[in-house]
Amino acid sequence: MHEVLRAEIGKGLRVQLAHPVGHVITLLISTMMYLGLQFVLGQGELRQDLLPQTLVAIGGYWFLQYAGLVMVADLIEEKRAGTFAQSQMSPAPPWLPMLGRLLTASIFGLAVAAVAALVPMLVAQIAIPLRWAALLPAVLLGINALAFTFLLATLALVSPMIGALQSLFTSLVLLLNGSFLPLDLYPDWLATAARVLPTTLGIEALTQTLLEGRTLTQLWIGGVLPWLLAHTLALTAVAGLLFARNHRRALESS
Repeated sequence: MHEVLRAEIGKGLRVQLAHPVGHVITLLISTMMYLGLQFVLGQGELRQDLLPQTLVAIGGYWFLQYAGLVMVADLIEEKRAGTFAQSQMSPAPPWLPMLGRLLTASIFGLAVAAVAALVPMLVAQIAIPLRWAALLPAVLLGINALAFTFLLATLALVSPMIGALQSLFTSLVLLLNGSFLPLDLYPDWLATAARVLPTTLGIEALTQTLLEGRTLTQLWIGGVLPWLLAHTLALTAVAGLLFARNHRRALESS
């Protein structure tokens, strides 16, 4: 099993590293998009009171967006080439290669998000303090995003419209997770709807610990941490159930 997982990760890394120009272009576009967006929303200036919160939020979006692109594109390519069924001919459980793909996607998603966030921090002098209490929300945010990425991958196994669906869902995340404006500036009904989307609760917990200095106990009492845990577990369970069904259907149609 370890050999299958290692081989899948190695294959994924080689495929992605074979096209470095695409990654560089993605970084440039992501950074310019964020700074340009904040310049417009700030009516001709970069507002230092909004930049830290929105940068944390768009960092979560970048991780989700790029991890999803890497994983879903890999699956679509195998489906088109007709090699998906062959890749499943192994004594290892079917979820293991998918886990390898997910780990590869997380590596590149994290790399893009980190570099794309570092550039605005240097250009606009955005200060984000590091606190130990933020570690758990950051981990849960990553798991939440990866659970949604896995959900997209399970849909890619059977849906020819996955590209449009992925674009729709990730665009909603970008619009509502706090990447444009902090969540506390939204109307109550819109903030409630935004919290249903992936990354939003994780970003809310992360900004409260990093920028407001709240402890994990305060996050739990305030409700954001238990909701984040519940949301992450629900996404993981739904993705797992859909994978069991869609993987079987994908093999039958191959």
